Amino acid sequence: MSDSPVDSSKRTWIITSACAGAVGGVATAVPFVSSFQPSEKAKAAGAAVEVDISNLKEGEKLTVEWRGKPVWIIKRTPEQLKDLPTLDGELADPKSERHPDEFTPVYARNDLRSIKPEVLVVVGICTHLGCSPTDKFHSGPQPSLPNDWKGGFLCPCHGSTFDMAGRVFKNKPAPDNLQVPPHMYLSDTRLLIGDDKKAA
Repeated sequence: MSDSPVDSSKRTWIITSACAGAVGGVATAVPFVSSFQPSEKAKAAGAAVEVDISNLKEGEKLTVEWRGKPVWIIKRTPEQLKDLPTLDGELADPKSERHPDEFTPVYARNDLRSIKPEVLVVVGICTHLGCSPTDKFHSGPQPSLPNDWKGGFLCPCHGSTFDMAGRVFKNKPAPDNLQVPPHMYLSDTRLLIGDDKKAA
């Protein structure tokens, strides 16, 4: 071991260089890790959105954003599901046959318009002029609704009404049912909105 004096200026330079290198390494690593997350631009362009629905209770709605639009995830009650088949005669497109490629994916072309009976996934935008309908889940007489209302949605702009499957009632301004976006289940409690490549 040498007894020569330590060059303090050299030691300061080495420490400074090492610190700068460490900071640079962290600065490089953060963008690299962040690159695994969809950017705002990617989200706007339609990047898929993963949603945890494990805490969604019967009669509740969860709203997420996909492509700048609100997507509603609703857990329907057994009573709401039971009422759906009784409404076909009152609906403009009960079997979702109008523009199916635009509004209803193959796996949702059923009376419930869903993959799982209890869970409805629709874009919350009226097909008339793009307003956002309001929840009218409770049955019975209510302002602007028929006395035998079974639950669904009311567009306050021009009075279009939709049932609990997002199907539009007859003689309303909205020409089509609410859109069912591409989606699939990653597990019993996780939904992927915007991608359905693995869906049956």
